[in-house]
Amino acid sequence: MSQSLDKALTILAGLAREAKTLDQLAEEVGVHKSTVLRLLRTLESHHFVRREGTRYYRLGSALFDLANQALEDRDVRRSSQPALAALNARTGHTVHLATYEEGEVVYIDKYEGRHSVRMYSRIGKRAPLHCTAVGKVLVAAMPQPRRETIAEAIDYVVLTSNTIKDAAAYLAELEKVAECGYAVDNAEHEDFIHCVAAPVRGPNGDVLAAASMSVPKVLLDYEGLLALVPELVAATTEASVHSGWTENRKGQLK
Repeated sequence: MSQSLDKALTILAGLAREAKTLDQLAEEVGVHKSTVLRLLRTLESHHFVRREGTRYYRLGSALFDLANQALEDRDVRRSSQPALAALNARTGHTVHLATYEEGEVVYIDKYEGRHSVRMYSRIGKRAPLHCTAVGKVLVAAMPQPRRETIAEAIDYVVLTSNTIKDAAAYLAELEKVAECGYAVDNAEHEDFIHCVAAPVRGPNGDVLAAASMSVPKVLLDYEGLLALVPELVAATTEASVHSGWTENRKGQLK
């Protein structure tokens, strides 16, 4: 990778967290301030960075425009929007849409719930495969050899007492998900949240994305969560139809 490009990307990643001064950025990148200033001026000229006051720099509008264009290019996000927005409006619960990318879940859309508890997730954020309902749906839809390869490659970081801890347990869970057509995160990712997820399919039946409903445990117990599955599946079926799916199969992800 070009060293200048690497430094510029490091600057953008640093500014994604908060506004920073030239001195702070130089320390993060590990080069002289003159080098960082030169990169900042280039980024500023293309609106990737903007100056705030006399000392601070923030991300600029061009970066947000690119991000929005990239998200709009995800056809499944656009085609799923009516069904998932309606699901969110009916239930008041947080709804996510996610895809698989390089061994992780990537959230490509989110509809905030009406309750006061806020999740860590946001559009563009990545999450683990082994402890999220959307991750389970996405991997369960893959052929068995690929499932096994992915399962063996996962670093099974334990986030709660319910987190799956090894490949054998994960593969067994994926088999259940493939058979029943939906997945559950039973407080495996965040100990105060549980959720259910189901697939959104494309024209040939392939799983394009997974949609989930997330609910704080203080608002709904596990049985109440499972009672939401039919409503979620109805919404993901509608989203699948809007995404070009014409079959009327239910249940199996295989």
